[in-house]
Amino acid sequence: RGNPVLKAIKNVPQELGDIPADYQVGTHTGVLFLSLKYHRLHPEYIHGRIEKMRNIYNLRVLIILCDVSEHQQSLRELTKIAIVNNLSTIVAWSNDEIAQYLTTFKQFEHKSADTLKEKVHQTYHDQLQHVLTSGKKVNKTDAVNLASQFGSFASMSAKSPQILAGVKGLGKAKVDTLHDAFSKPF
Repeated sequence: RGNPVLKAIKNVPQELGDIPADYQVGTHTGVLFLSLKYHRLHPEYIHGRIEKMRNIYNLRVLIILCDVSEHQQSLRELTKIAIVNNLSTIVAWSNDEIAQYLTTFKQFEHKSADTLKEKVHQTYHDQLQHVLTSGKKVNKTDAVNLASQFGSFASMSAKSPQILAGVKGLGKAKVDTLHDAFSKPF
């Protein structure tokens, strides 16, 4: 009840109960919380907690509160423990950040993985726009203007900087960036 993480959780319902995990954010998802300060004082503690969760959750997450200045060795050790015990690891720097992770897990509990997947660019136009905007400086409007004026990537990449400068919205910096990208070998 005095848990500072629980106080920071907003926009999702909370229920206190006797469960093997510190937080249950889905039917099959259990989360363990571990402060590095506590881990340094009681390094054996996490092993017992992991053992209690062993066959209960499909997804087991270890959220580590990084509340010490020299954290590298402890994080390395806990990462090894997590890998061996099939836990996912999240490192957070504050109780508010941990609360945000827990809230997000809970909010996405019933959503499909499709919401997290990258959108696949189906059409040539979509692919062209994606390629052109993946570098610096060129935005979607510039990509549309380039595609409408030159039609294809091959056509626009063969153009001189002077011709590219004639495209609406392209200034010297964008033209130089495009010309460099088009003329450098892969």
